[in-house]
Amino acid sequence: MLKGKPVGRLNDSLTSMGHGLIYEISKLVMRGLELYGYKWLYERRVVDLDWSSPITWWVAAIGVNFIWAAHQVHHSSEDYNITTAFRQSIFQRFFAIGFYHPLALLGVPLPAILVHIQFNLLFQFWIHTELVENCGPLEWIINTPSHHRVHHGVFIVWDRMFGTFQQEKKDEKIVYGLVEQPQSFNVIWLQFYYMVAVLRKAKSMTTWGDTLRALFYGPGWFPGTPRLGDPDTFPDVKASRTKYDRYLPLWEQVYVAVHFAVALIVQQVLTIHLMTFSWVTVLGYIIFIVVTTGIIGATYDGWWWAPLMEAIRCAAYVAYARTRPVTGYPQIDAALVAYFAVSTLVWASRSLTVLNVATKTAKLE
Repeated sequence: MLKGKPVGRLNDSLTSMGHGLIYEISKLVMRGLELYGYKWLYERRVVDLDWSSPITWWVAAIGVNFIWAAHQVHHSSEDYNITTAFRQSIFQRFFAIGFYHPLALLGVPLPAILVHIQFNLLFQFWIHTELVENCGPLEWIINTPSHHRVHHGVFIVWDRMFGTFQQEKKDEKIVYGLVEQPQSFNVIWLQFYYMVAVLRKAKSMTTWGDTLRALFYGPGWFPGTPRLGDPDTFPDVKASRTKYDRYLPLWEQVYVAVHFAVALIVQQVLTIHLMTFSWVTVLGYIIFIVVTTGIIGATYDGWWWAPLMEAIRCAAYVAYARTRPVTGYPQIDAALVAYFAVSTLVWASRSLTVLNVATKTAKLE
């Protein structure tokens, strides 16, 4: 059952979990709107479904998401492991509004929807792995790890019924990622780059009709091709492809892992105290988390401005945390202030080195 394959790379895994952090931040805003809207519609339902009725749970399990631009982030990892499940787009929260809401008018109670959402979320984790090869009889019913390496959804029975099923080929290595794979570990850039690409594609069209098609047809569409594009023009995804990777010294790998852990702690503190924090504090925590994930990605990508931005980020943390507790535990807060102070000095020194090198290079040119 277990194949014994490697579980993934630190840079790719932290990038995936960084997407999860940003996604959770977006939920702080969007989930309230979703639930309030669902409750409002449920109070005006046209059908009553009992909480204990099997029909309630069957109806609640129906869901569709057709906006590829809001989902492609999930496929941007070139590794396939449990952290890939965290790789979600913040735009998916916006486009998902309304997909569950018609069920409110059909009388599906809000608790049933919440339970379904949580079970669906938990289900996503175990199928993102290369370690599990076969699940026996379950392979005929649900989307197992083997199936999910090829398919989407929860129940594989639908693909078997409608002729879209494709068995994982043991003699063919799967190439994970996107057809046009972004060369970056920067969470913020990965969240937005495809949206920008879609808008640029639409802007490049010469007619209003083609502009709309660029937005609403398949990602492979171009003028003169079918709605989903011409398969003959698609890149060869079976060809071997070198995974995007950059060397990072061990100390920097440890550094970014520690700071990512701090961002996780800050996110948990924010979630716990969301209703008691002022909006300014909430905004500050959100900015800290977003900037942290962005700079970690920039560090992995080797962007020249990363050292300077990291020095500024660490200095800002010290300035804030010296007067206000972050975790609520004095010893931990004191240790973090000291750690961020040292980090500020380290990255300020490195940023000066980078700027000096850039200045000398500019003079030579």
